[in-house]
Amino acid sequence: MAKVILEFDAAEEQDDIQIALNGYKWKLAMWELDNKLRDTTKYAVSNINPTGTLACPIEDKVAERYRDMIREILSSYELTL
Repeated sequence: MAKVILEFDAAEEQDDIQIALNGYKWKLAMWELDNKLRDTTKYAVSNINPTGTLACPIEDKVAERYRDMIREILSSYELTL
């Protein structure tokens, strides 16, 4: 198994340490957002209206466009969900 070692000067690079350690949390958050948008496009679940209401056609189109934008942005950074 490969090892990766990150070294930081703790006092001066505290923000960089947190960014490095929280990378997986960002991925999980983006995955959760994408799944909420997918629920709208696939199952017509509304993320705007109260629970139990169906998404309107405009919400569906917006959700689809935002899913596309998420993938475009991630791709530009050579990332995937």
